[in-house]
Amino acid sequence: MSIVENSEVKHSNRWRVIDIVIAAIIAVASGVLFWAWDIVCAAPIDFSASLLPGAEGLCNGFWLFAGPLAALIVRKPGSALFAETLAAFVELLLGNQWGVGGSLIVGIIQGIGAELAFIFFLYKSWNFLTASISGALAGLACFSYNWLSNGQKWNAQYALANVVTSIISGLIIAGILMWVVQKALAATGVLDRFESGRPQALV
Repeated sequence: MSIVENSEVKHSNRWRVIDIVIAAIIAVASGVLFWAWDIVCAAPIDFSASLLPGAEGLCNGFWLFAGPLAALIVRKPGSALFAETLAAFVELLLGNQWGVGGSLIVGIIQGIGAELAFIFFLYKSWNFLTASISGALAGLACFSYNWLSNGQKWNAQYALANVVTSIISGLIIAGILMWVVQKALAATGVLDRFESGRPQALV
């Protein structure tokens, strides 16, 4: 199929086998990175807290990017939730200090947060704005889980700092950065079999 023909193909919400495979690959790779971050995150978290109690949220974005990235590339309903959940499951299987709640359950909640942005735009918008909102909502979802789990001992200042920094971290790392990654991948031609790799997606 020529580039012209390929660029004219209409968007479809139907999942293909290749969509499932790529979303799963993104999820598994992300899960390994989540697990690696589990190992080294203590120092960055402590440093953030030393700057401002509650600013630990700045580190949360490194656990949030699987969903937005998969959604931006695959562009199918449920892709953000699927990828973030599977990534969290892989992270849990590899083993960490968080357990089921701090890995799988929060991963599902983060995936729902990331998915909401694409739902809001009826799965018709995959641009910078939507990616940014997706990352920010994933950050808000992460904060929500942490607050429900441990927030009873937080004071108002700590909670405010944590929600703001969690949203900012999600916005930048899971949203804006993943939008940049998707554009960079599309420019190489590796996404030619996806709508995200078509010429108009590079604009």
